[in-house]
Amino acid sequence: MDMNGSHRIPAKREAVWEALNDPEVLMACIPGCESLEKTSETEMNAAVTTKIGPVKAKFKGAVTLEDLNPPESYTIRGEGKGGVAGFAKGSAQVRLLEEGAETVLSYEAKAQVGGKLAQLGSRLVDSTAKKLADEFFTKFTERVGEGQGAPEVSPPADDELDAGVADEAKRIAIEETPGEVLHAIEEAEHAVEESLQKAEENLEVAAGRNAYGGPMVWGLALLGVLILVLALAS
Repeated sequence: MDMNGSHRIPAKREAVWEALNDPEVLMACIPGCESLEKTSETEMNAAVTTKIGPVKAKFKGAVTLEDLNPPESYTIRGEGKGGVAGFAKGSAQVRLLEEGAETVLSYEAKAQVGGKLAQLGSRLVDSTAKKLADEFFTKFTERVGEGQGAPEVSPPADDELDAGVADEAKRIAIEETPGEVLHAIEEAEHAVEESLQKAEENLEVAAGRNAYGGPMVWGLALLGVLILVLALAS
C-alpha cells in the first residue's frame, strides 16, 4: 500500500520539527493512541487501538527515526502486531518546506499488512488509512498552530465513515456470515414486523375504547416498542 500527501501547517518549520519529535504531541494526535514512550533519541514504543471495517485490534510496536536532517526531513519506520488481527509495518519519508510563516509537510509512505487485515481488501484498508491520516494531520495542525493565528479546523466526526469503506465492510460481513445466521436474522426481522403490526392494531382498538389512558398513553407505548426494536437492531 502506497500513500502520499501534503499539509500546510500555520507554524514555523522549527516548531513543526520539534512537535514531530515530541511523544506527548504525537500521542495526542494519533487516533486511538493509548501510549507512546520515547526509549532513545530515535526510537519510540507505541500502543494503538484502531478499527478497520469489522476488525478491531490493539497494535503494539516500535517506531524508529532514520536519516535525520533537522529541521528539513527524516524517515520513520515502524512495525506493529495486533495478535490474531495481523500485523502492519512500513516506512515514510517526511519533508518540511518553509513558506513564510507556514510550513508545508509532505510525506511518501509505504506499508504492508498481513493476517486478517490483508483479507479485508485493499480498498477498505486504503480508505481507512487515509481517514486516520487526515484525522492525525487535522489534530496536529490545530495543536502546533495554537497561539499562532491558526484557523480553527473541525476534525472529522468519530462516526463519519467513507462510503467506500461502508460498502466494502458490508460486503465482507455478508460474505463471511454463515447462511443459517442470515436466515435466522431474516426470520427475526419478520417476527418483529408482525409483532409491531399486531401491537398497532391492538392499540388502535384500545384507543377507540379510550382504554389504557387514551391516545397519549398508547402513543407513548408504541414509541417505547419502536425504541426497543431499534436498540435490538443496533
